Amino acid sequence: MGATGQRRMSSLPAAAAAPLLLLLAVSSWSQAAAGGSAPAWTTALEKHVAFFDTDNDGIVSFSETEQGLRAIGLGAIEAAASATLINGAIGPKTRPENATTSRFDIYIANIQKGIHGSDSGSYDAQGRFVPAKFNDIFTKYAKVKPNALNEDELDAMRTANRKEGDFKGWAASKAEWGMLYSLAKDKDGFLQKDTVRTVYDGSLFAKLAKKAGN
Repeated sequence: MGATGQRRMSSLPAAAAAPLLLLLAVSSWSQAAAGGSAPAWTTALEKHVAFFDTDNDGIVSFSETEQGLRAIGLGAIEAAASATLINGAIGPKTRPENATTSRFDIYIANIQKGIHGSDSGSYDAQGRFVPAKFNDIFTKYAKVKPNALNEDELDAMRTANRKEGDFKGWAASKAEWGMLYSLAKDKDGFLQKDTVRTVYDGSLFAKLAKKAGN
């Protein structure tokens, strides 16, 4: 990756990376923090978001999101800004009509309502992982290395997935893939397929939290 690509990635506003919540995975970090067992979530997307549910009550509060972001290595200001956007955007979409809790609370059971457009389709409408769509990311766009994407290839993938007029989806996709690339690229500037897969199977963010000392 050249200097121009590095500058482009580093210019991504910290708060704009908020939609990465839709990629986050459940891990032993959340269970250890709660001191108890987590609910038996069934879809991949539910399990991803449950990384932040430290008290295992099925609801991710603003403070839990902020703490989870700090756990994977974000600074205090960046975590607070991102948590504000994450819970502010997703909370109202997932909140039951009869809920009496904060509008910033994210209800994991309804997290599929927060799925945005203009993305890879690796989640279906119910939040289930779709292996064929995931594999297509690398089959179609990994040109330099067969099982890894550099920043330009990520940009090509996101551009190809854009739906006309879906500006929110464009922004969300750019933010989540941008943060993932920033956190998980290798020393040569590639995002490995196996690494991306761990976002969905629940282990990447546990590793990041461990690496950050949490």
